[in-house]
Amino acid sequence: MADSDDGRTYRGLPGAFPYAFRASESRLFRGYVGASALVTLLVSFLLGSALVVLVANTLGTAGGSLTLSRSFYVLIGILVVVPLVAPVLLVARRHRRGGSDARYDRALAAAGFLFVLSLYLGLVASMPETFVLDGETVTRPEPSGLFAPVVAALYAIPPAASPVVPAAAAAVMGLVHRRYR
Repeated sequence: MADSDDGRTYRGLPGAFPYAFRASESRLFRGYVGASALVTLLVSFLLGSALVVLVANTLGTAGGSLTLSRSFYVLIGILVVVPLVAPVLLVARRHRRGGSDARYDRALAAAGFLFVLSLYLGLVASMPETFVLDGETVTRPEPSGLFAPVVAALYAIPPAASPVVPAAAAAVMGLVHRRYR
């Protein structure tokens, strides 16, 4: 392991972000470092807030299925955050070991941006046809505009199968890493 005084190492996840940003020559990857940091913080805040609300709403009840649902929030958070930070960690590790190039960085950044997009597309696919909002039954909007065919295809996915969209993007990220390493 390199000496920490030469600026080549980082300490843990928070240190990997500035290290990868400085070490990479790819502007696309540098953009991904910033975007993934913001999206990771946003997802962590939203899931953490949801978990706090869930715990507060179920505080007086017994365990059982409520404990399982609390754990499910944590599992979802892990399944979302790990692929968001994986490109940064992989590039930082590769640069630390001295074997990286801009092509690898760009490919992982593109796969990372694809995963971020797939999170949004997965949310669109998970939207039920009708739902209750503030006591009112609401119907999802009809697809229109330039991306109407894409939205219609996402609406055709059963809501229970919507996690397949980000899972496929995470699999692509793994394949990109294997291809360019």
